Amino acid sequence: MNLQKMTDLIRTASGSEKADLAIVNGILVNVYTGELLEGYGVAVKGERIAYVGKDIQPTVGPDTKVIDAAGKIVVPGFIDTHAHLAFYCSVNEFLRYGMRGGTTTIVTELIEVAFPLGCQGIIEYLESCKDQPVKVFGVIPPMLTLSPGTREKVINKEQLKELFQRDDVLGLGETYWFPVVEQDKRLLEFFEEALQARKIVAGHSAGAKGNKLVAYAASGVASCHEPITAEEAIERLRLGLYVLAREGEIRQDLKAIAKIKDKNLDLRGLALVSDGVSLRQLVDEGYMDVILQKAIDLGFDPVEAIQMVTINAARYLKIDDLVGGIAPGKYADIVIIPDLKNIAAEYVISNGRVVAHQGELLVQPRRHVFPAWTRQAIRLTKKLTPEDFVITVSDNVDSVEVRVINQITELVTQESNFVVPLSSGKINVDLERDLLKVACIDFKANPGKSFVGLIKGFKIKRGAIATSMAWDLTNIIAVGADDSDLALAVNRVAELQGGVVVCADGQVLAELPLPIGGYLSDAPIEDILQKSEEIQQAAADLGSPFANTNLPMMTLTSPAIPFFRICEDGLYDVKTNNRLDLLA
Repeated sequence: MNLQKMTDLIRTASGSEKADLAIVNGILVNVYTGELLEGYGVAVKGERIAYVGKDIQPTVGPDTKVIDAAGKIVVPGFIDTHAHLAFYCSVNEFLRYGMRGGTTTIVTELIEVAFPLGCQGIIEYLESCKDQPVKVFGVIPPMLTLSPGTREKVINKEQLKELFQRDDVLGLGETYWFPVVEQDKRLLEFFEEALQARKIVAGHSAGAKGNKLVAYAASGVASCHEPITAEEAIERLRLGLYVLAREGEIRQDLKAIAKIKDKNLDLRGLALVSDGVSLRQLVDEGYMDVILQKAIDLGFDPVEAIQMVTINAARYLKIDDLVGGIAPGKYADIVIIPDLKNIAAEYVISNGRVVAHQGELLVQPRRHVFPAWTRQAIRLTKKLTPEDFVITVSDNVDSVEVRVINQITELVTQESNFVVPLSSGKINVDLERDLLKVACIDFKANPGKSFVGLIKGFKIKRGAIATSMAWDLTNIIAVGADDSDLALAVNRVAELQGGVVVCADGQVLAELPLPIGGYLSDAPIEDILQKSEEIQQAAADLGSPFANTNLPMMTLTSPAIPFFRICEDGLYDVKTNNRLDLLA
């Protein structure tokens, strides 16, 4: 805030200047004290709040826009502290729906653009988030990966220092606990840079317990979004960590964590987050307003729930001097709702402007034009053939015992062993036992390097599915029942410069182009949603049992999720951090 803005706020609050916007007669939720303040008014000058109180009339002039909030509830704008915006659609398309319901601040992980596009891609994506009607910040991923090739291409400490100089970067993104406890030197140096720059370090402590969890907390991490029970949430709150309760596309943990409300605990360390919201929910229902509504419906005290998406979130992010509450000097991020139990935004005010009214967008997000180089991430040097997916065993035997990725849920896998017959020295799919081929092909770090293994759980009876959205590396991953279809699906993903493809019997059944880094499209969100649902329907028609078939495929390459993973270098046991051979 510069001298002129300070002077304007002081003069407006004292009545010698008039407000640009005034909200009168509302019931204010004061998230600092937990009070409901009746008859309070809010005066806005420019982007910020100048006055809060009962004597608002001196701030109102003939040119002041006045909103009469009589009988309505006035709350701060909602904050998502842990989003994944760099999936599927561009930020401006996301915001067309995302800011209608009261979300005025978003902090997004940048891991999706970091791997395919590097430090330059991070900067380009951050530029796309600037000058939007709401505030969008980023956190820099530590870029932990199973892939040896990708590991050589990750951002370095000097690049991290440069990124930390940006005001729109709030810290280091979610950092898996295992290498921290193992004292990975590069990672701890990243922690040091973040903490010295007064930035946050976002945590990820799934599976950490006892001394290991305490050791992880001792490193300086500020939060964890992985608790799936009230007990896990309490364990982390007691260690001084902020707990970010997820309710989005990847996980829905709020119902289980909601039992914490009956424990008579101080919940200032609890925030609500999406961890990525599905496009269907975003378009049909909303964003953080939906998550807040669910928390209230689950029995959280409404004021306490509102604090979880406002002041608690802002304090965790170290931006509570800017946002998180309705107070003089703060950004004028304000939502007017009908009552405490009905989070249906009638007015959404962001940076002092009314951006939405009764669910209708009044201010359009800024469209960013991504340069051509962001659409050239897929760098395979040749088309793949069916022979690239053949698994050959050199031993002169009739059968072998192999390690198989067993897909237990959409996210969790385990190692299973199967004896499989050989046909001319080759391992084939076994549809009766649901043993399909799974392949990873590096498209950037070491283009063309690949590994083919076996997977159980996808249940498709023909065809193949491929995606460039594999987490934590630069791989196209494909699952299929036929080598020719596997080749077709991967080649089509490469032709599209990224995306998701479903094919069978030599034909493409559905495709979703994602040409920006292999993760994003700047097409209208409605078109992306339609194509993504065509992908899901085509996968279901092949036999996939998953509600979102792309999700288990994306996560197969991530060291963040237990237990048995894959990359272009082979199979990995996340528990032991060891590469394993296909033959058991």
